[in-house]
Amino acid sequence: MLKDRYVYPAIFNYADDGISVEFPDLPGCFSCGDNDLEAVSMAKDALMLRLYSDESDNSIIPEPTKVPNIKLDNNQAVVLIDVWMPPFRDKMRNRSIKKTLTIPKWLDDMALAENVNYSALLQSAIKQQLNIHEQDNINNSRGNES
Repeated sequence: MLKDRYVYPAIFNYADDGISVEFPDLPGCFSCGDNDLEAVSMAKDALMLRLYSDESDNSIIPEPTKVPNIKLDNNQAVVLIDVWMPPFRDKMRNRSIKKTLTIPKWLDDMALAENVNYSALLQSAIKQQLNIHEQDNINNSRGNES
């Protein structure tokens, strides 16, 4: 079962040129910002992307370390980063992806003359082929998390 909310400690490393951010529980998950507000925003994005990727891969998502157990240097601070995943999952499921298609030139010429929207037509044709109705599409965009 997927969690809707995650809260992980991030280590903010303050330097003259900005703030670098790392998540001690999630190796390879880094971010940065020019100031605290930007660093928090970028850290949220990095955390959501990492957790979404781990969820999609069915990877084990570790429990967050308790703040008192994190050792810091003088120029560092722990910031708890809180993310709400449902809207992010919806956004990722509904993002557009690019596909390349090949059609005969004469057909392309006719379609251009009629102002055919290839993306809309292809989506419609795929839904028809898969027997997907608008209600099915709405339910699918919510995922199978029931």
